[in-house]
Amino acid sequence: MGHVNLPASKRTSNINLIYNPRQWRLLDLISAVFFGLVFLFFVLVFTPLGDSLAASGRQTLLLSGSDPQQRLRLVAAIEAGQPRVVEACPAEAVDHMPCEDPRLNSQLSREMNYYRERHCPMLENTPLCLVPPPGGYKISVQWPESLHKIWHSNMPHNKIADRKGHQGWMKLEGPHFIFPGGGTMFPDGAEQYIEKLGQYIPMNGGVLRTALDMGCGVASFGGFLLSQNIVTMSFAPRDSHKSQIQFALERGIPAFVAMLGTRRLPFPAFGFDLVHCSRCLIPFTAYNATYFLEVDRLLRPGGYLVVSGPPVQWPKQDKEWSDLQGVARALCYELIAVDGNTVIWKKPAGDLCLPNQNEFGLELCDESDDPNSAWYFKLKKCVSRLSSVKGDYAVGNIPKWPERLTSPPPRSTLLKNVADVYEADTRRWVRRVAHYKNSLNIKLGTAAVRNVMDMNAFFGGFAAALKSDPVWVMNVVPSRKPSTLDVIFDRGLIGVYHDWCEPFSTYPRSYDLIHVTSIESLIKDPASGKSRCNLVDLMVEIDRMLRPEGTVIVRDTPEVIDKVARVAHAVRWKPTIYDKEPESHGREKILVATKTFWTL
Repeated sequence: MGHVNLPASKRTSNINLIYNPRQWRLLDLISAVFFGLVFLFFVLVFTPLGDSLAASGRQTLLLSGSDPQQRLRLVAAIEAGQPRVVEACPAEAVDHMPCEDPRLNSQLSREMNYYRERHCPMLENTPLCLVPPPGGYKISVQWPESLHKIWHSNMPHNKIADRKGHQGWMKLEGPHFIFPGGGTMFPDGAEQYIEKLGQYIPMNGGVLRTALDMGCGVASFGGFLLSQNIVTMSFAPRDSHKSQIQFALERGIPAFVAMLGTRRLPFPAFGFDLVHCSRCLIPFTAYNATYFLEVDRLLRPGGYLVVSGPPVQWPKQDKEWSDLQGVARALCYELIAVDGNTVIWKKPAGDLCLPNQNEFGLELCDESDDPNSAWYFKLKKCVSRLSSVKGDYAVGNIPKWPERLTSPPPRSTLLKNVADVYEADTRRWVRRVAHYKNSLNIKLGTAAVRNVMDMNAFFGGFAAALKSDPVWVMNVVPSRKPSTLDVIFDRGLIGVYHDWCEPFSTYPRSYDLIHVTSIESLIKDPASGKSRCNLVDLMVEIDRMLRPEGTVIVRDTPEVIDKVARVAHAVRWKPTIYDKEPESHGREKILVATKTFWTL
């Protein structure tokens, strides 16, 4: 402040007031501290830094209790059948996501958003504990009511409601968060927005089935597309919009934590019929259009790309908008419409126009490139060849929904008689699911089960057998197993690649039911047969993903099921072991467990 520079001896000529430097220095100090605290308050409350620092503190507290030797002894004791119980994590860990560590992220490069991608710690450096529910947690509101409201106490995070309530994202009303169905680019509601898109895109009739919503917010777009029989994989990073994917999952909408950064997204090539970005702020043309090329890898031939918001006819973004159109032209995308700030393109059905002369230097990938490789696989600055994936799987040629669910897959190089194997797998799972419902009294088909995961999905037969139930299924294909995820998408189902020796990219309490066949195979190396991680860590991770009073179904040999039962007691589940269904062959047993609703 200006006063501090005045000479101590200076006097005014008209008044007999002596300047007291000590008094003014003290006042300056008090003022500086006050304004500094105000500034710090605004930084912590209204910027991503506050989220990062708070999460970093929680993570530090969580990791402080991790002793590698004690951890190893506990795992060995549980696997040996000793009566041990895995302790609860501290209350601050209610939203713990092991692979999203703000301490680690803050030290990583910002280039291409690397710091917002998955970065998993070594297991020995993480605590072995059960993530508790927050205080006041209640059993989730059931579908379809959950599309419109959830319990505030289950995730008491008001930031999105405070920041985005005026845009129709969500608002707090009494004990509930209410979701009017709006978004930044559709504040009047997703239904009206989808109706507008339907003027240009076949949104009903079964032509489109699988969609990807990038930077989805609370996933209202994907939630309201379900009424059109379009299932949407909504994704967003864990960023300053705190818990947006957690809100989506609590609503019963398919969602996944991910970031389009330096790596391919964990989805197969040419699997999505529709890719959507509503103010997702992805710089599609940056880095020689690398992000647009990743979208192209994911989009099915003949599929539709919708970009709503910047830079489409956006003030002061003329160059970005021109570049976006230029990349689309270079890839021979057909411009369907520009409606206000929304543009719609249709991808060509073949490798029509590349390589050609274009200002971005786009070229086709080498013939050796496998576009389905997408687990920790770096983005490539080249166009994925449609010819590298054999089969007639373009939109308009692939059967419409629901016929495509049971039609032989148009692409699969796994087996010579894939159609026969596929049909046998479908029949097998119809029989097994009927046994689950009728003999094991599992609540599939009721309002109690909405979010389902199949940890070892193969062709997606378990999910296909649930087609008449009010559920959606996250089909996970282990990254070290045969790559069948493309077949799952061709059936009109959704899923991801994942390695089960790492935590999954989701929030705690995401799923009502988790199903796994051959659980021990998920932790073993396919070549050597040796364990890469242990069953205890895997089941603690299942517990993290599972909602209180949720159900786990495990199918495996009797020996493995006995191991699973021992660990189930240690993670506070209530397990029951059953014989396999009478028509099934092999040495299988079935373990059904319920996660108990415990609190700190």
